[in-house]
Amino acid sequence: QVFWKLRFQKREPLKKVLLILAERAQDPSAKKRHMAMRGLGTLAREAPSKVRKYKKIVLGLLVHGLYDPVSSEVIQESMKTLTIILGKIQGKALGSFFIDITLQTRTLLDDEDDNLRYSAFVLFGQLAASAGRKWKKFFTCQVKQTQGALLIHLQDRNPQVAKACKTTLRACSPYLKLRKEYSFQNEDDQRNPKLCWQLSHYPPELLQFFYANKIL
Repeated sequence: QVFWKLRFQKREPLKKVLLILAERAQDPSAKKRHMAMRGLGTLAREAPSKVRKYKKIVLGLLVHGLYDPVSSEVIQESMKTLTIILGKIQGKALGSFFIDITLQTRTLLDDEDDNLRYSAFVLFGQLAASAGRKWKKFFTCQVKQTQGALLIHLQDRNPQVAKACKTTLRACSPYLKLRKEYSFQNEDDQRNPKLCWQLSHYPPELLQFFYANKIL
């Protein structure tokens, strides 16, 4: 991280830095691939405006890192950097990368590695905040298919993962169509047939979570 900060401070041309990172992202050495993903994270923190300019290159490298065949460290670093970038650009102009990132992140929610699960839940929550109108239908489908993992990991053996899961479930609740106007505000609302029909399709554990967190 210090190495890449020094490069940025020297104002080395960003294109040259990205070429180095791209080369190391493909290196046979897992350590060098890991360093490349970490370098992209430093870039995202230190120069977010430049990341926007070269976002296709950066996102391409990070998505490639998500599919690393042997190194969990590379995958985790890719997710951490993607979370930073999504927070900076709010999901704008991601193109098909949004689909790739979402699908691969979903597969990591049940990973045996605690660190991967934690980073996956954090990233999935950021995706929920970044989907926007363009990807709303697609992400709604993904959330529905992920309900089981969200419920299971509310009681994850790792407290940090359970906490991240809880935050992510809250971020995903709008995609479950539990809108504000459907909350139980008075006795008349409790007889709302549309609301009752909708809630009847949710597992008891999910309803309990919504109630405990004042979503219902």
